Amino acid sequence: MKPYYFAQGFLRVAIVAPELRVADVGFNISQIRSALLTAVGQGASLTLFPELCLTGYSCGDLFTQSLLQVRVREALLELARITGQRKIHLVVGLPMAVHGRLYNCAAVLGAGRVLGMVPKQYLPTTGEYYEERWFTSGVGLSPMEVNFDDYTVPFATNLLFKDDKAGCTFGIEICEDLWAVNPPSGELCLAGANLILNPSASNELIGKATYRRELVRQQSARCLAAYAYASAGPGESSTDVVFSGHSLIAENGVLLVESERFKFDTQISCADIDLGRLQHERLCNSSFSAATYARAIQSVTVSLSHRSGNKQQPLGALRPNPALPFVPSDPAIRAETCREIFSIQSTGLAKRLKHTGAKTVVLGISGGLDSTLALLVTVHAFDLLGLDRKGILAPTLPGFGTTKRTRSNAEKLVNQLGCTLRIIPIHDAVNQHFIDIGHDENVHDVTYENSQARERTQILMDLANQVGGFVVGTGDLSEAALGWCTFNGDHMSMYHVNASVPKTLVRYLIDWCAEAEFSGASAQILHDIADTPISPELLPINTDGRQDQQTEDVVGPYELHDFFLYHCVRHGAPPAKIVFLAEQAFEGKYNQGTILKWLEVFLCRFFAQQFKRSAFPDGPKVGSVSLSPRGDWRMPSDASAAAWLEDLAALKQALGLRRH
Repeated sequence: MKPYYFAQGFLRVAIVAPELRVADVGFNISQIRSALLTAVGQGASLTLFPELCLTGYSCGDLFTQSLLQVRVREALLELARITGQRKIHLVVGLPMAVHGRLYNCAAVLGAGRVLGMVPKQYLPTTGEYYEERWFTSGVGLSPMEVNFDDYTVPFATNLLFKDDKAGCTFGIEICEDLWAVNPPSGELCLAGANLILNPSASNELIGKATYRRELVRQQSARCLAAYAYASAGPGESSTDVVFSGHSLIAENGVLLVESERFKFDTQISCADIDLGRLQHERLCNSSFSAATYARAIQSVTVSLSHRSGNKQQPLGALRPNPALPFVPSDPAIRAETCREIFSIQSTGLAKRLKHTGAKTVVLGISGGLDSTLALLVTVHAFDLLGLDRKGILAPTLPGFGTTKRTRSNAEKLVNQLGCTLRIIPIHDAVNQHFIDIGHDENVHDVTYENSQARERTQILMDLANQVGGFVVGTGDLSEAALGWCTFNGDHMSMYHVNASVPKTLVRYLIDWCAEAEFSGASAQILHDIADTPISPELLPINTDGRQDQQTEDVVGPYELHDFFLYHCVRHGAPPAKIVFLAEQAFEGKYNQGTILKWLEVFLCRFFAQQFKRSAFPDGPKVGSVSLSPRGDWRMPSDASAAAWLEDLAALKQALGLRRH
């Protein structure tokens, strides 16, 4: 594990459904001990076992046997001693007699001791469940203490276990507590818990696994927390019901890991929880910050051992970390996402058309990705409103760098879609402009390039005046993040349909349109456009008619920049963490030096180009990341990037020192 990643806020948690024999405490503790050692070897700092796992959930009236109680107490202290030797914390379920009452409890063990015990609050008595026959509910219980040899531990429902150094505070609810109308985890999270552990024994019925999975996932989302759920396995008694060992970990609505069900041998699953991401999510969520909790909370200090994982699975590796975070990897989900985005874009534009009463729009079409998507959205918006597609004036504006391929695709697509094509070359106008301002046309600098972009925008705006319509913008979210647009050139429009669509998703949207919304010759053109290299086509083409100006050669790969954008803006990740995640996500494609180089470019451009985003036109938000100055992103145009660049420089220095 690389030392400069130690403080990135990850915690590895293991969930275990151990092999079990009902009422055989000796066998059960041997399985728990073995699983615990495996979890340590896998780099876990915290391990969760099921409800009543020391005895088995299905003991029935055996729970009241004094011999079983003695064995449970001995087993608990033995497990506590192991935590001191192996430097790991664990949570186990057990029956515990306190002041003449029997409670269904979860015990937290660590540093060689029992650290605290939490009784179950909601005892099910419906259908196959009859817990109130044996156990007392923890609802309304006044905090107590339980004696263990020469020390006492808190026994209460309001316990939080806190490690400030690790940034982790965890609370406990047990099985049915989660299924209640008002789960205890809500108040525990409002009081500071960012991880909930649930030792459970949930039997299987038709459809219950799906319901359970969604319950865990949704509770993690409501609480802006991670939620670990370990359930009893098929070793439990099958006299009337069957248990499957269905165990899960979710984080803020995202399922991180799920165990295989119906396995008699011990099942261990690990996931890396991103505590830093959860902290950022809560800081940004006004509903969370405004909520209050009613009951007093008792804190227990813990010291979770920092582990770096192992060579095959470094800390932070056991969680979803897609290289394309804006693009779903599952084809079916991706298709549905594209449909949803396309509908949002089209509806937003249709509303603007209805409001203005416009029957005509102007949209510059280049044969590139962004303008193609904008044209398809505009066509769909016109169809929604029953407007004539001829009202879509789509001029192509060839300049010094326009290639035959892009111009041909643009013209053919406009004609195939039944829109109005205009061909307006800009060479003469731009050359005259160079004469007017005294610029040498052989100097291919920023003036040379931006003059073309602004000339095109002037034509589009004037055409809109001429036909009584408005200009539809074509730039995307990635270009906005990098400021890769000409201020008061392609930067400007009256409605910006691609405003929050990242570049890595645009190509998929166009391919989806070719397959789901359009057909025939139009679909063939769209596929070819999707395969066209990204270029502004502002520099002259070479003697072979090819365009050597490739955008990604200048600003860097868009897939890297979209990755940086997602983790920086959506999750507030610092440079070191972004580099770590990128190295994993792009392993084998981009080396460390390449990632560092383009991250520095991203940070410099992102801060320096905010003034362009501050003047952006209206446009619909389609995903979780948007840079609209009126909506998601309010950043001063003169904010300094110094802290981020210093952090990146320190990271580079640390890496350089390590290499030498």
